[in-house]
Amino acid sequence: MSGKKPNFIYYIENFARYLYPKFLCRLRLSRILSKVGKREDLEYIFDRVNYYNKLDNRYSLENKGISIKDFKYSKIKGSSAHFFDTYEYTRFFPVTDTFSFVFGDVMHIPSVPSIVKSRPIAGDNRNSIVLKLGKCRHFVFVKDKIPFRQKDNKIIFYADMIGKPHRIDFMRKYFTHPECICGSIKDHESVPKEWMVKKISIKKHLEHKFILALEGKDVATNLKWIMSSNSLAVMPRPKYETWFMEGRLIPDFHYVEIRNDYSDLFERMHYYIEHHDEAEQIIKNANEYIAQFRKKKRERIISLMVLQKYFNKIVTHPSTNP
Repeated sequence: MSGKKPNFIYYIENFARYLYPKFLCRLRLSRILSKVGKREDLEYIFDRVNYYNKLDNRYSLENKGISIKDFKYSKIKGSSAHFFDTYEYTRFFPVTDTFSFVFGDVMHIPSVPSIVKSRPIAGDNRNSIVLKLGKCRHFVFVKDKIPFRQKDNKIIFYADMIGKPHRIDFMRKYFTHPECICGSIKDHESVPKEWMVKKISIKKHLEHKFILALEGKDVATNLKWIMSSNSLAVMPRPKYETWFMEGRLIPDFHYVEIRNDYSDLFERMHYYIEHHDEAEQIIKNANEYIAQFRKKKRERIISLMVLQKYFNKIVTHPSTNP
């Protein structure tokens, strides 16, 4: 049902990759990239590379970078998954190449061009170079065998509310509403006790026609697996984006858009309950959007080219801690 890789397998694979000689990766890089020019989807690849990496001139890291040689697991505090997801591709480049990174849920634009998982969609975000970080948690897809028309008419929203005032606002408005199944999966003094629920499986979520995808600190983690299912993702227009290119999602084409104050939620739900054909077209569009991320070889090429463009645009300085 779920495409999520168990954490222990993820870390076994990545520690094995970490021990693999980097010089062999560097020998492979030119061979991998030399074949890109012959691909029929070359225009698509460059489009995505330039979406993730918008650098258009030479840039200095102002001594805030770290060399690939010094980018070691033992030196990076926290965000081990983000470290491994970055290392998977930096290991292909010369050890003297220098880069900056900001791991975690990033909601600001770094002062120098930096590798990030997430960035604001609006404004000049060229200093935010997006890589596919946190992919074990975020890039989860499902196989949904329940047709939309056979699902329950309610909307479900089980999520972490801690430090997320917009989610708390939703709960205050709709926790007792009969068409909502919602609750907080983490206990905290800021969360009313009556909101507490036990965490349920993705499979149980898929019994419902509508699944709410509210951004957390940055993006909505559940959006990817919702859009790979036969349920509708329901959400306000996103403010942040990741490798998933949330900024390119089209309202009422890839997902059901609702107002930021959620005031039209039930109006939108009732519309698609009564217009199954339109709902199923959105689901089809969402599934097709997901499909582009399933091509592993192409995803690797795009990741390497994002970094190649980054290193070509960066003026190297001596290594320091980022």
